[in-house]
Amino acid sequence: MLICPHCKFENPDANKFCQNCGTSLIDKVCPNCATHVSVNAQFCQNCNAECGTIWWAIIAKEGSRGGVTSPVGGVGNSGPPLGIREGSYLDQQQRYQLLEPLPTVEDIATNTFVCMRVLDCQPYQVSPLAAMLENYQKGLESFSGNTGGIPSLAKPYVALRSQCYMGIPPIHDAWQQEDMQVILVEDRSGWQHLLELWREDTTSSLQIVHCLHQMTQLWVLLETVSCRQSLLEWSNLKLDEDQAVALQRLYVEEPLNEDGVLDANAIVTQSPPEVEAQTIAQQEQLFTIKALGRVWQRLFKQSQRTQFGSILQLLGDIELGKIQTLTELQSCLQAIATEVQDNVTPDAEQGTASPTILQFDGKEDSVSKSDDLPTIFLPMQLASLENAGLTDVGRQRDHNEDYFGIETQINKVELPNRLTVQASGLYILCDGMGGHAGGEVASALAVNTLQQYFQTHFRSYQAATEEDIREAVGQANQAIYDINQQDARSGVGRMGTTLVLVLIQDTQVAVAHVGDSRLYRLTRRRELEQVTVDHEVGQREISRGVEKSVAYTRPDAYQLTQALGPRDENFISPDVQFFEINEDTLFLLASDGLTDNDLLENHWRTHLEPLLHSSANLENGVSNLIDLANTYNGHDNITAVVIKVKVRPSTEQQV
Repeated sequence: MLICPHCKFENPDANKFCQNCGTSLIDKVCPNCATHVSVNAQFCQNCNAECGTIWWAIIAKEGSRGGVTSPVGGVGNSGPPLGIREGSYLDQQQRYQLLEPLPTVEDIATNTFVCMRVLDCQPYQVSPLAAMLENYQKGLESFSGNTGGIPSLAKPYVALRSQCYMGIPPIHDAWQQEDMQVILVEDRSGWQHLLELWREDTTSSLQIVHCLHQMTQLWVLLETVSCRQSLLEWSNLKLDEDQAVALQRLYVEEPLNEDGVLDANAIVTQSPPEVEAQTIAQQEQLFTIKALGRVWQRLFKQSQRTQFGSILQLLGDIELGKIQTLTELQSCLQAIATEVQDNVTPDAEQGTASPTILQFDGKEDSVSKSDDLPTIFLPMQLASLENAGLTDVGRQRDHNEDYFGIETQINKVELPNRLTVQASGLYILCDGMGGHAGGEVASALAVNTLQQYFQTHFRSYQAATEEDIREAVGQANQAIYDINQQDARSGVGRMGTTLVLVLIQDTQVAVAHVGDSRLYRLTRRRELEQVTVDHEVGQREISRGVEKSVAYTRPDAYQLTQALGPRDENFISPDVQFFEINEDTLFLLASDGLTDNDLLENHWRTHLEPLLHSSANLENGVSNLIDLANTYNGHDNITAVVIKVKVRPSTEQQV
């Protein structure tokens, strides 16, 4: 099965073009010069830029029980004997091409691993592991009861696959061949080392504290799969595109001898209970807060960075055993962050964001200890603001009654040691009703009235209160209502429109809506959320205590209870809410042509989640959403406005 890179449609293996959107499945476009290159090419033939799909292969030789110092796995794939030259393939299917020579089996010692980059010559092909996990997710196979297809040493990656936003490397493929295990994960060999960030003069104390806090988050997560060693290998600590701590790969905690060194002889097929208990005790002695503190000490030493007073005291307390638990450690980091922030002189003209709360990002079902962890207060500031919008008539209507408006202002202040981004945005989507020359007029009039109101009353949309927003919505309603009255429109002939409005000022967000057009919010931690609640009869009945299954059996369940224009201001009460952005967030304003039939709830992982990536093209993403709606719905006009907000810890204070 081939997955189209454009629309994510599933195609037969023999297809050369996507049967849904026509995209080529045998070549791709070079991101550097836009030349068409073969999907199995590593470099562009025009500009020589690397454009192939590269994976990081981890190859390990099992010991007496299959134990290795690196987690690997297998999923029903097999390959030729290892010991093949550069340019050959790692697997029998000749999909993964070696980019460097591979040692022979005899040259790979037991319980060790070899790592290298490999080229995926069939990047649009679903891997056996991905297919298996997809079946688990769909309920076609029981993951908890049947994991025989996934070797034990690949399971940490699989178990943490939903936590990749926290820095866990995603696994792509895995297989077993005789006593060798192979896994393929995201290639992070070229990512920046954490040490490099610490060596930069412009890196602030708050950034350092933020990195330490992220490592404590990872510690809790890795403890659930016995991979805390991944944080103790300081060269394994990388930075993603958003300067967040990430791991190059996972390291499994191994049994230790009395000297605290890996003891291969202790690995037996069936350890007696007393041996297992001793092993666990030895592991707990190594994988402690003190071990993490020593990694921090080494990072400071290698970066030649001065340890400011509070951090110096913290590291000393860790080494002396005064801090025994992760809860205590995070409490200390919280106090340090507060202390550092208190020493910063706010610059009102630069729009310094107020402190926000960073919480542990793990899921409750996978990290039960997260509820006991303290939050840490760190200031967040805007890093970037992007947007894109598109509307389409759909496959059945002959005219488009949807209308949207986007206004964004971005101001960058760059100093020798600091870059401050200030931005404001007004995003409006309206879905008109009232027939041709009615709904179109209403939706456009609403957008234009609201834009004019905020341009007139607020400079850069600052300090808009709930009263201000309600007044703006009221003026839009009145503008449409007046036309209805002047033209003596009545009944279904009265034009109107829905409304969803988002007002962004740096990290502050205000939302207003009327009708059934929706706002969704997507973050890596909270996943997809519907922010607005439709103003329709079915939802009204649910709010009165009626069961959903009963409320939506009414023939008028989807009839709107509110809309702009048909009635005067006494019948309009927009829902208004405010919140703050404290993590990278994707907002989606959508008309019902896109949201009907739970389309977004069923496809957000393929069509929305990738847009959180910094390099994602929002224009292409919005176009893909329109195509998706036309494929599965298409009965109505379709409109999507996407907003991507990225934030980072404030770097106002310098060491």
